[in-house]
Amino acid sequence: KDFLNGFSTASCRVYRSYLRGFLRYLFDERRLLSKDLAPLVTGPPLFARSKPPKFLRKDEVRKLFAGLKYTTASELRTAAVIHLAYMLGLRPSEICWLRLDDVSFGKAEIYLRHRKNNHPEKLPLPDAAIKTVAAYLVGGRAKSNHRALFLTLRPPFRPLSVNGISHCIRNAMRSVGLKASAYWLRHTYA
Repeated sequence: KDFLNGFSTASCRVYRSYLRGFLRYLFDERRLLSKDLAPLVTGPPLFARSKPPKFLRKDEVRKLFAGLKYTTASELRTAAVIHLAYMLGLRPSEICWLRLDDVSFGKAEIYLRHRKNNHPEKLPLPDAAIKTVAAYLVGGRAKSNHRALFLTLRPPFRPLSVNGISHCIRNAMRSVGLKASAYWLRHTYA
């Protein structure tokens, strides 16, 4: 117990997990222990998060959407990313992995192949999201052989990274005076 003094709660939880895994290995695979000691490695109960998730208030959401512009390729891409993040609660990584074939305008739905839980899912696309994604595809997305939905703005046009998606969202928020991260939109959706 004294070994973990001075470490954060998250670090202690990770180290306990490593220790449990090592004890299971010694018992199950190496047969060096006569009893499985892994269940004995426990930590203090965690009843609630020390920091609740941060989210945007109604007036902040209005401010963000009022600040979106639709003239340049960069602005069209940012608007489409923000609509998907806010209206569907998508993570930056889920937006990054979207492909052109994943958007069905006729059915008004989007197919998420890569989720954190590894369970693909189809979600309905709200009209506003359909319009902004379509506007980006027509007026902002460069012609490219890449099938990723969101591409970089300069040649060679490559799929936009997770950090690139987060950067788009963060810059749009900062441009209207909000000090928030991309995940705030997901928490606001929730």
